[in-house]
Amino acid sequence: MIKRILSLVFLLSVLFSSAQTTTAPEMADTFRSDGKIYVVISVIGMIFVALVIFLIVLERKVNKLEKQINNK
Repeated sequence: MIKRILSLVFLLSVLFSSAQTTTAPEMADTFRSDGKIYVVISVIGMIFVALVIFLIVLERKVNKLEKQINNK
């Protein structure tokens, strides 16, 4: 019952929040007009690619350790 009440409260809080505006933020307009938005997007892209590569390497190491444990 408590979960349902909390879910209802959170859903209703979304209706009353006014954090999002319909116009673009001033900072985004400034970055776009200066051409720096491409730098921001490329940095975010590089971080995403690095995280994916890290997770792939980590998964391979975990699989290797699992195989070693299962063989013993």
